[in-house]
Amino acid sequence: MQVVDAAWQEWLATNVRRGCTQESMVDAMVQAGFDALAAREIVGRAAAENSMEADAVKPSGGERAYEYDACPVAAGNIVRTHDRDVPVVLRVDRPQVIAFDDVLSADECTELIERARNRLKRSTTVNPDSGQEDVITLRTSEGFWFQRCEDAFIERLDRRIAELMNWPLEHGEGLQILHYRAGGEYRPHFDYFPPAQSGSALHTARGGQRVATLIVYLSDVEGGGETVFPDAGITVMARRGGAVYFRYMNGRGQLDPLTLHGGAPVTGGEKWIMTKWMRERAYV
Repeated sequence: MQVVDAAWQEWLATNVRRGCTQESMVDAMVQAGFDALAAREIVGRAAAENSMEADAVKPSGGERAYEYDACPVAAGNIVRTHDRDVPVVLRVDRPQVIAFDDVLSADECTELIERARNRLKRSTTVNPDSGQEDVITLRTSEGFWFQRCEDAFIERLDRRIAELMNWPLEHGEGLQILHYRAGGEYRPHFDYFPPAQSGSALHTARGGQRVATLIVYLSDVEGGGETVFPDAGITVMARRGGAVYFRYMNGRGQLDPLTLHGGAPVTGGEKWIMTKWMRERAYV
């Protein structure tokens, strides 16, 4: 008889968030050796727990719903930076998501990968209680951080990205390179630091809350690897040099729960990305 261990719990949570039907999940569990009645009860419980989690992020009492204000990114089909014109291929208003082509050249993508390749370490995520960086099974990637503007090449990219996001360069964290092998993924999560979690204070002390993210794809991916916003029904394919921007903090300081997002499993080849996070204030 099968046991609902940590791996099955993660599988249940992920597939519920992705909108899989309970019937399909029950069928998959039965094929894996679960009793049909037990599988139906387990899936039903997972769906109920996910509904409670979703309700927990909705405004309650006197709290106001997230209000969308003007997006900082320039309007139009082209965003011009000091050294590159970047085409816009998708704009979504709620949540504020923008997809770009040609943020980086092929040569720039290759250079970033080669610089980081031999310096990768297993990626971590923020512990909600302590604020420390933990390795978790939800995030299966390797990563490396560049210091902001650490040399002429990185400075040029930092400046271009700051202009693209229309946010002060000094408010940006360093560029992070991430590598996902076949099967690698990052389950749905938020990039902002949840204010109710005690560990967030350690991170917001350095530059305040995160306000927006830019994910740049450094490689094409043979299969999978999309950036998925499950609650908004948005999927952005990984394409070398392209990028996806999303903003989750408005001018009132509210945080947008629709920016829940994840990196879908890589089903073929490998995936390299670069991430830039912007803060409220200068990041030191």
